[in-house]
Amino acid sequence: MTRMLIIGPPGSGKGTQAERISERLGVVAISTGDIFRANVKGETPLGIEAKKYMDAGDFVPDSVTNDMVRDRLSQSDVENGFLLDGYPRTTAQVDYLDQILAEGEQELDVVLQLTADDEELVTRLLGRAKETGRSDDNEAVIRHRLDLYHEQTEAVVAKYAERGILTQVDGIGGIDEVTDRVLTAIEAAKTV
Repeated sequence: MTRMLIIGPPGSGKGTQAERISERLGVVAISTGDIFRANVKGETPLGIEAKKYMDAGDFVPDSVTNDMVRDRLSQSDVENGFLLDGYPRTTAQVDYLDQILAEGEQELDVVLQLTADDEELVTRLLGRAKETGRSDDNEAVIRHRLDLYHEQTEAVVAKYAERGILTQVDGIGGIDEVTDRVLTAIEAAKTV
């Protein structure tokens, strides 16, 4: 059983690697971004609220995100483990996730951080925007999201590093190459 997080700046390949890790380890990948985008597309109340923040490159407020994650982690398909992608992004969300897990007498096994240079990420995300037409991928918004990551999410990374469950992997390179590095790092972390 594996309970883990994947963290990294926007464009570092979290979504791609989360799918691959999920498949290889047989755990459910839960992407808060995918859940938000599905709600935006479906024009649900959550989607309408989330879209305002997403289009500006801001984080969706903790209250909305926390409730969504609590609900998702209560579903039966996560009993054998999960991989959270995009949560937690703030130290307050770390505390909330700790509370959810403690209620189920669970804890995280590993936190995987994908690392990458900001300029490489801007180039990647602008390319993705052209391919997919995502409204939240223009240079100003991308740079704002990277600033938010550095300001807020790096504190999350530091918190997990203090606990000794953080594993860092270089997210630059071919997809298969990064996946090999990721799987090797997860296995090494699980044997510690």
